[in-house]
Amino acid sequence: MSIQDQLKEVIENNEVVLFMKGTPDFPQCGFSGRTAQILQACDVRFASVDVLADQDVREGIKDYSQWPTIPQLYVRGEFLGGCDIMTEMYQSGELQKVLKPEQTAAEA
Repeated sequence: MSIQDQLKEVIENNEVVLFMKGTPDFPQCGFSGRTAQILQACDVRFASVDVLADQDVREGIKDYSQWPTIPQLYVRGEFLGGCDIMTEMYQSGELQKVLKPEQTAAEA
């Protein structure tokens, strides 16, 4: 199985997955730490992949998304973006709607 196939499988098998440097408990860069904190603040369960543990994953995810930086967030198979985009979406309330559409629909 190619690295692209492996990445696709992880993305498709997890509703929310964050490719980051380090882990949510021990992030290895400020941007990864901030994105994990945002997801935790949204009270959403998410899978995380430490790109520092595997060079093929680290480079492969950049090719997969056509996005040059880490962290990268995927929700239901869709690439949302990195730290800056997530921060903007969180501050506007858009990220919460994307992460938990059933709650925002129930509140409407």
